[in-house]
Amino acid sequence: MRFPVFLELPGSQNVYVVEGFETFVEWQRMGGRWIKHEVLAQTWPEKQRILDMLADDGPWERMSRDAFFGRIPLSILGMTASPTAMTILEHHELAPLTTFGVPAKARWFVRVESVEALREALQWAQDRNVEVMMLGGGSNMLFHQDHPGLVIHLAIGGIESLEDDGQHLVVAAGAGVVWHEFVMHALDQGWGGLENLSLIPGNVGASPMQNIGAYGVEVKDHFAWLEAVRLADGALKRFDAEACQFGYRESVFKRAEKGKWAIVRVAFHLDRQSPLRMGYGAIEEELSHIPLASRTHRDVSDAVIRIRQSKLPDPSVIGNAGSFFKNPTVPSTLAQELLSKHPGMPNYPQDGGGVKLAAGWLIEQAGWKGHDRTTHGVHDRQALVLVNKGGAKGAEVWKLACDIMESVNAKFGVELEPEVNQIGLIQA
Repeated sequence: MRFPVFLELPGSQNVYVVEGFETFVEWQRMGGRWIKHEVLAQTWPEKQRILDMLADDGPWERMSRDAFFGRIPLSILGMTASPTAMTILEHHELAPLTTFGVPAKARWFVRVESVEALREALQWAQDRNVEVMMLGGGSNMLFHQDHPGLVIHLAIGGIESLEDDGQHLVVAAGAGVVWHEFVMHALDQGWGGLENLSLIPGNVGASPMQNIGAYGVEVKDHFAWLEAVRLADGALKRFDAEACQFGYRESVFKRAEKGKWAIVRVAFHLDRQSPLRMGYGAIEEELSHIPLASRTHRDVSDAVIRIRQSKLPDPSVIGNAGSFFKNPTVPSTLAQELLSKHPGMPNYPQDGGGVKLAAGWLIEQAGWKGHDRTTHGVHDRQALVLVNKGGAKGAEVWKLACDIMESVNAKFGVELEPEVNQIGLIQA
């Protein structure tokens, strides 16, 4: 079965859209207008109702997509054009859509701005037995070669406050919203909580997938839920924090559910009176000229932006994906051994006995900071960042990354792991 499934109830003017096994929308005709009821099935009776709606012997009858869109005006649905009006491009260059900017082409490419358009694209690929790859802000990926299938560029927009009691809010944003623009919008509205994550590249849709974090805050700290479309059948499903299985720069979408879903909307818990997080020394130093009682969420954001701009290169100027490596966590015994040799080594004890080390420090001590290979290299102000100076290929950047990982392991006995996703990597 593919979703959505369109239904009508004989004897009434009501029509239904079953989005998946956990959610449906009822459109009820009231006089000259349509009333929309969204139902998220969270209990068994609600889920059973969806199964009853899909049953062949139930009172609901299937209707075609065309019949549904002919019944309800597109303006009522919040659409300006039929979702079937999409343009599939061939041999499309992807470099401008990624922050690394290495050359790579998609055999087929389409930009989608709605869940319906996404489903149409997935159906197009399934009909032709074509591999699908989702592309958002392109900020955490390195292409090694052209992509042989359909690249779907998720450009679903919109920011909406769903709940607001005067202090606490639940705010949802489309997957295609630029992350930094979302953070700035929240601050403009007086919504606190995400200011420490200012200027992180990429789009909202990738934020829970990667569990992005900076300066003591991670997405999981303010995450409410996300909605994703299953690539296999188009079903829409809501994931709460537990279902996402967040870890350090990790989620279920990078492990068990990798490549199975397209995140289309993400909701966050925000707070007009959330406490300011200034525990990182660099932030405190940046704000030292402002009295503690006078500091605001905007001040913290401005400090984070200044810090990031002083250390990290602008992807619009020089290609990069931010931190290329994760900060490794090692056994305490190895950490103590390294500290005996390098007393100044940054280290952060973790719950469970491990110790997190600073990958940037390890790379710099191994002599890689500022390393130059003409078209690419290591940034001269932040050893965690690999850069494309112009003309580099993905395989060349990866070779540099492998050389760094081998060097750090040889010097410290620590295995680094890339944070950036490798697309099209051919394992030796």
